[in-house]
Amino acid sequence: MAESRRITPVKYHTHTHGGALQSHADHAPARTLRLALVLTASLLVVEIAGGLLSNSIALLADAGHMLTDVAALALSLFVAWFTLQPATSRRSFGYLRWEILAALLNGAALLLISVWIVVEAVLRVGSPEPVAGGLMLGVAVAGLAINVIAARILHPTSRENMNVRGAYLHVLGDLMASVGTVAAALIIQFTGWLPADPLASLLTTAVIVRGAWQLVRESVDILLESAPSHIDLAAVRAQLEAIPGIELVHDVHVWSVTPRLVAMSAHAIVRDPAAQQHVLEHIHDAMALFGIGHVTVQLEQCEMAEREPHVHA
Repeated sequence: MAESRRITPVKYHTHTHGGALQSHADHAPARTLRLALVLTASLLVVEIAGGLLSNSIALLADAGHMLTDVAALALSLFVAWFTLQPATSRRSFGYLRWEILAALLNGAALLLISVWIVVEAVLRVGSPEPVAGGLMLGVAVAGLAINVIAARILHPTSRENMNVRGAYLHVLGDLMASVGTVAAALIIQFTGWLPADPLASLLTTAVIVRGAWQLVRESVDILLESAPSHIDLAAVRAQLEAIPGIELVHDVHVWSVTPRLVAMSAHAIVRDPAAQQHVLEHIHDAMALFGIGHVTVQLEQCEMAEREPHVHA
């Protein structure tokens, strides 16, 4: 029995990948990314040194989150360059998946860092250690200021570029974590309540874990070629079934090469050979509405169950 699941097709040309890569690279705001990277990398060094010197776990936790910003910005710059490399006969999609592999490694490393921060913070809640509140406050305020500047630099282009938007969200999350660190430093400076330091680090770590887990989950989904969560397969099926000339659609697959390049493949039975071109054009137009950028459709005049046992099983 033919399965009636289907998926979305969009414009397909053999040069589409190169065009998509070139477009992404051409519009990548490398200058703003580079400037934000320099700022955040400098702050990362300052926060690590400040956290060690002041004995503040909150500053070290904030530095851990800052590491996500540095990694995200560096990845954005790297991808902008690396995706310019041409596709080959072996790598027909080019080197887009390097972005996903890097994101997976980045997210996994952040989760491991978060475990260490949580363990250290819990131990300090029970037995708070002395903290140099003045130094902690100075570094935290500097971190907050730099995060505000970095966020302002990235914000204008984050509206149009998804790559920059990811980096911007990292910086925005660290900005919020910096607010918590400043609050903890103020509490310690004026009240001497030392548990504020590990409690602030736990709050910061919660922000890190949330973003890192989402990064890991999305990376694994893409590597497993899962259907993108934002695409409703039932709606796609309905669009395909509504196209005149299509009798049945089966063996539908939708997956992401990267978040910016969604691909699909499907088999469709179209009895009338003269209608096939018209049907293909309709499929591409309909599927473009779902944001699918690479479409492969096999048009058939009759069922081929005997030649496609894995499809019709």
